[in-house]
Amino acid sequence: MNKYVLITGASGGIGRAIALQLAQDGYSLYLHYNQNVSSIRELLEMLSDYKGEFIPIQADLSTEDGYKKIVQNIFSIDAIVYNSGASLYGLFVDTDPDILEKMTRIHVTSPLLLAKEILPKMIRQQTGQILLITSIWGQTGAACEVVYSTVKGAQIAFVKSLSKEMALNGIRVNGVAPGAVETSMLSQFSSEELDLVKGEIPLGRLAHPKEIADSVSFLLSDRASYITGQILGVNGGWHT
Repeated sequence: MNKYVLITGASGGIGRAIALQLAQDGYSLYLHYNQNVSSIRELLEMLSDYKGEFIPIQADLSTEDGYKKIVQNIFSIDAIVYNSGASLYGLFVDTDPDILEKMTRIHVTSPLLLAKEILPKMIRQQTGQILLITSIWGQTGAACEVVYSTVKGAQIAFVKSLSKEMALNGIRVNGVAPGAVETSMLSQFSSEELDLVKGEIPLGRLAHPKEIADSVSFLLSDRASYITGQILGVNGGWHT
């Protein structure tokens, strides 16, 4: 029987890598995106070599009703990979309240409401998975990324608590916490600044999006059948 996975933020660098890996694993995919239509079209073209069903869903998860657009287009569902969101760099005291509210809605409110709406389907099936792409900064915190660290920390708390509540329903809840990954999210930093970051990482380099996707693939697989409530750090030894 074909299994369906929802990937939010599928048009971004990590989301695309996850989609390609899960398609290779044999899943059918709901591919959420917001504005990047050209990227999602390119991804659909790349996925045409695979046998699954690939369904694009447009929704703005920074808005109050954004998650509802996704829910309305979900039918069969076996797993959610919540990957949406951008970082925010700057001093906390300079943070605009509207930006703070937007970051909270994208990273906290929307994934909670999305899970709340989809969980009844999984409970009826007595099986399912929820996986959040959080961040190293949710584990350890970062100066000049206070809001981002806070909302990513909230995602980690959500994973740890929901996993306990859903375990006897056969539903596993986990997270992947990447460190610095080679995506457009780091485009605001100069090559010199990135070299300094690489110097702090024991493995001496940034992560490739494929390495995050491989971690997702593992956690969704039967090889991880006894793993729930865990945050898998994929950070080159930057935080242990």
